[in-house]
Amino acid sequence: MKKFLLALLFAPLFALASGDEVHLDKAPDRSGNLPALQNGAKVFVNYCMGCHSASFMRYNRLRDIGLSDDLIRENLIFSNAKVGDLMTIPMQRADAKLWFGVTPPDLTLVARARATESGTGADWLYTYLRGFYRDEARPTGWNNVAFANVGMPHALWELQGQQTLDADHKLVLTVPGKLKPEEYDAMVADLVGFLQYMSEPVAETRQHVGVGVLIGLAILFVFAYALKREFWKDVH
Repeated sequence: MKKFLLALLFAPLFALASGDEVHLDKAPDRSGNLPALQNGAKVFVNYCMGCHSASFMRYNRLRDIGLSDDLIRENLIFSNAKVGDLMTIPMQRADAKLWFGVTPPDLTLVARARATESGTGADWLYTYLRGFYRDEARPTGWNNVAFANVGMPHALWELQGQQTLDADHKLVLTVPGKLKPEEYDAMVADLVGFLQYMSEPVAETRQHVGVGVLIGLAILFVFAYALKREFWKDVH
């Protein structure tokens, strides 16, 4: 039953997967970098939430990355939603499927769902968001090196510019965007960092607790070993 529920949860993501392993670029680590995560949240609500929801995440959880309720309300909520509401969008699934041919997946857990043998989910997202190129054979005019025949258009093309594939199947920036390549890569890294944070908001807390538990067990082992020696000193 548990496997069935997980399959239903990730079905929209798997339905869009290309199935081919590709070389993944290593995503910069943004964990614990509050300014980067805040910028990633801003990029997410401005460029992703038009089509994609994060329906397992509440706006007030962004307090974890250093944002107050006032900052969340003034800068990240563009509807009548409250700070305690889920990060959903008004677009209906039926309408989305009619317009796009497939329902855009929820992105709350995408960083976990996209992990492959070639790299982490963050690596896949970092490669994907930097891997769009012009392909007039596609309905949207865009294709992607990490996701062949992708149905999603390049939502960030004005920032990145337009890339094409050369004869060696390498990406070449032919039309510059508003951001320099290094600036765009940094922005994508912030966005991916935020997506990774959303997939497991308590990851850092879990890691810190885990370290504390291991240290506690190590100390307990010293006392347990000393007690064992005391109990068995007359036997050996």
